[in-house]
Amino acid sequence: MPMAGKKTLTIRDIAEAANVSPATVSLVLNGKGDISSVTRARVLEAVAKLKYVPRSTKGGGDLGEKLRFLKIAKHGHTVNRDHSVFISDYIDGMSAEATRRNYSLEIVSFEGQPISAVVESLAGAPISGIIALGTELTEADIELIQGIGLPTVFIDTFYDVIDANFVDMNNEDAVYKVLSRFKDQGFERIGFVASHVGTTNFRLRQDAFFKNMARLNLKVAENDVISVESTYDGAYADTLELLKNGIDLADCYFCTNDIIAYGFMRALKESGVRVPDDVCVIGFDNLPQSATSDPALTTIEVSKRKIGYLAVTVLDDLINASEPQPAVKIQVGAELVLRASHSKDMAKGPVVAARLSARKRLPAE
Repeated sequence: MPMAGKKTLTIRDIAEAANVSPATVSLVLNGKGDISSVTRARVLEAVAKLKYVPRSTKGGGDLGEKLRFLKIAKHGHTVNRDHSVFISDYIDGMSAEATRRNYSLEIVSFEGQPISAVVESLAGAPISGIIALGTELTEADIELIQGIGLPTVFIDTFYDVIDANFVDMNNEDAVYKVLSRFKDQGFERIGFVASHVGTTNFRLRQDAFFKNMARLNLKVAENDVISVESTYDGAYADTLELLKNGIDLADCYFCTNDIIAYGFMRALKESGVRVPDDVCVIGFDNLPQSATSDPALTTIEVSKRKIGYLAVTVLDDLINASEPQPAVKIQVGAELVLRASHSKDMAKGPVVAARLSARKRLPAE
């Protein structure tokens, strides 16, 4: 007896998996409507797990060529539910530009699987190009995926000397903005909360911290650079342990990302250390929770949608090139989003902070 054909997935299947209405799924896939970032992330997570390929709305329903986004979580210390919103922003940017260029975008998720499984899934796949989430990938992983021979762009990671295509945030520029802000506030003893989890962007931010401290003529005290686990619970537990052991805290800290900052601030609070009155904190990523944390977290914002859009643009050029192209490496700039956690003035409220800021600009009498 012949096997029944594989069921074609529909928007209703995605809606059921994400526990939302089909209309909500449609709005998310088309980048329309006032959908919360949490709901959007849940829908896109379901799309990735079910490997649903939405049809392009251009070309009279013609699918055109297919691109595949590989959401790869090798160990899950950085690519996890805490960052679902972060990744959904990448997908939003990719999806909008893919549709505009008449591609269909397939999202495939790999969690805890070896890179060999990713590579095997690509062999003979009916796709024109690949965008891979490189957050947890090593140099060797990137070379293995690159070796498939398909046009490929890696996002959320960056290597200067690998002959591959990257679109990432400009970590050095971002960290410079953080440290300049602290220096402008008069801080000299600036600490860094690093992470021992092996992620390229984490390493780049740590390198940028030391480089920019020197650039700004600021000294780094060895004890003011601490390392914690990169999950919320891990960062909280590691910081709590350091505090119990009597760590001498710096005046302010730049945290490798927002998740680490949340855990770090929770441990400080539970230990009787007030943010920002005793210690000021700045994070990196501008996750939605940063605006509602207590205190609200000052953090770095990089447009993930812009990175997703640029990845498709680069990939389209590679697909349509008539001859081999040199590697393209793009870095997107950052903005510092000012909130209460980095400044006693900001913690007093926007009106008071504005008055104090204006007062500081007045000429001396």
